[in-house]
Amino acid sequence: MWEGFTALPFVLETKVLLLVHQPGDVRERALALFAGKARRAVGVRGEVTIFITTSEELREMNLRYRHKDEATDILTFELRSTKANTAGDLAISAEIAAANAAELGHSTETELKVLILHGLLHLAGYDHETDGGEMQAREAALRQLLKLPVGLIERAHGATASLRKSHQPAKRNSRAGRRR
Repeated sequence: MWEGFTALPFVLETKVLLLVHQPGDVRERALALFAGKARRAVGVRGEVTIFITTSEELREMNLRYRHKDEATDILTFELRSTKANTAGDLAISAEIAAANAAELGHSTETELKVLILHGLLHLAGYDHETDGGEMQAREAALRQLLKLPVGLIERAHGATASLRKSHQPAKRNSRAGRRR
């Protein structure tokens, strides 16, 4: 899936694979450790590939898999195959994360953690568009446990207008892609 992208591989013993196009103010190891902790807290089994890249690459993926010609902050791709050791993929725009972090008054690294948690909840089967608030409640509890600020669902329901975005699933081969 990631052909043509520049990335640095980072493998954790917790079965989280982190591929990073690294923003300057983000500590790769801290982010990888957080991803492993969040994956366990959410209950996602198997490897998760997290690809942090440019807005242009997210725009290209969004166009390819969702037919929307715009950049987005995160895309989630659930693996729907017999490969039991892989849960799915997350693709995150470092540029949008940095802009949102600046607008919300926290670090890019913190914003990336918020996005990772949100994507992991989608990989665990949650869907805030259809679950009557179940994902929002789970995300809020996990954000408190993991010491994170306001999450994406709360933002979409009343925070800054520029951060409000729709969440619609997309299809990609044997995987379903979700935005945020």
